[in-house]
Amino acid sequence: MIECLPIFYSQRAEQGLSGLIGNNLTCYKQDRCLFQNLNIHLQSGELVHLRGPNGAGKTSLMRILVGLTSPEKGGVRCNGLDISTPAIAKDMVFIGHKPGLNGLLSAEENLMYWSAQHEIAVSSTAIHEVLESLSLVGMEEIPVKNLSAGQQRRVALARLWLKPATFWLLDEPFTSLDTEGIAMMETVFARHVSRHGAILMTSHQSLSERAGPFRIEQLEYQL
Repeated sequence: MIECLPIFYSQRAEQGLSGLIGNNLTCYKQDRCLFQNLNIHLQSGELVHLRGPNGAGKTSLMRILVGLTSPEKGGVRCNGLDISTPAIAKDMVFIGHKPGLNGLLSAEENLMYWSAQHEIAVSSTAIHEVLESLSLVGMEEIPVKNLSAGQQRRVALARLWLKPATFWLLDEPFTSLDTEGIAMMETVFARHVSRHGAILMTSHQSLSERAGPFRIEQLEYQL
C-alpha cells in the first residue's frame, strides 16, 4: 500500500469519553489511503459540517463512525462504549446519500419496515403525520418509484422523526431537495441541536444561518 498523510486533528477527541469519538482512524480504499491518524469528536449540542472533494473519504468516514465498516487502524467509541455495542445503535440514525428505499413499496410501507428493523413501535397514523409535515400528503400509499427524487429524499429523511436518537449522521441530506426542503431541514437541524442532539453531515452546499451554530471539518483528497 502507498503511504498516506494525516488529514486533520481535532483536540476534542482527547477530551473525555462523552460523544462520538473516532481516534487515530486510517482508511484505505482500493490501495489508496483516504485518511490516516484522523481524530474526530462529535458531542451533544453540536452540528459538524464535514466537507471535502469527491474521493476524499467523507462517506467512508461516516460508515466507520456508525460501525458499518472497520478502519484499517484506530477505533470508534460512543459515550465510552465501543461502536459495536448494540445499545449504541439505538441512539443513532445514519442516512446515506442514497435514499435506501424499496421502490415497489409505498412511503408508509418503507417507513413501517424500517421502524420494525430498528425495533421502533410506530403507528400508521404517526407515519402519516410525519409525511404530512414533509409535504407528502396524498402520497403515503404510492409506490416510491413513482415519486420524484426530491420526494424520495423526504421519505428517507422522515426516519429522523420516527427514531428518538441523539446522534444523526447524514450523508448529503440535501440531495434532490428544493430550496424549501433545504430550509426546512436546516430548521430541523437547529432544533435538534438545541435539544442536545448531535449532527455530523456532509454537503456540497454551505449551511445558512437557519441551521444555527456549526463548525467545519475538512477532508482533503490524498493522492
